[in-house]
Amino acid sequence: MEELGIPPLTDEQIEEVCRIAEEAARKYVYSKLQKKHVEFLNICAEVEGTKPVNLEIDVDIELDSSTEHVNPQPVSDTAAKEAFKAAEAYLRKIACHSRE
Repeated sequence: MEELGIPPLTDEQIEEVCRIAEEAARKYVYSKLQKKHVEFLNICAEVEGTKPVNLEIDVDIELDSSTEHVNPQPVSDTAAKEAFKAAEAYLRKIACHSRE
């Protein structure tokens, strides 16, 4: 994400980008899977470094036994991609404001 030209992030901005990423992933998961079938959902977003900013997102989903025919991995993978998109949009916003 170095090419975005963002300034070093404050602690508050790091917390916000993680929150935004986690929220986007959760929203995607529950748009594809019913909450009542999700036994376990763990979303972890971590930011390392300031120049460049490295963002790591993990989405782990376990479904209840009534959904054994459903593979949660594609939902998990796409949820992570959606989280990256949301985080990138936030970081672009920061980059634009830092140029003003």
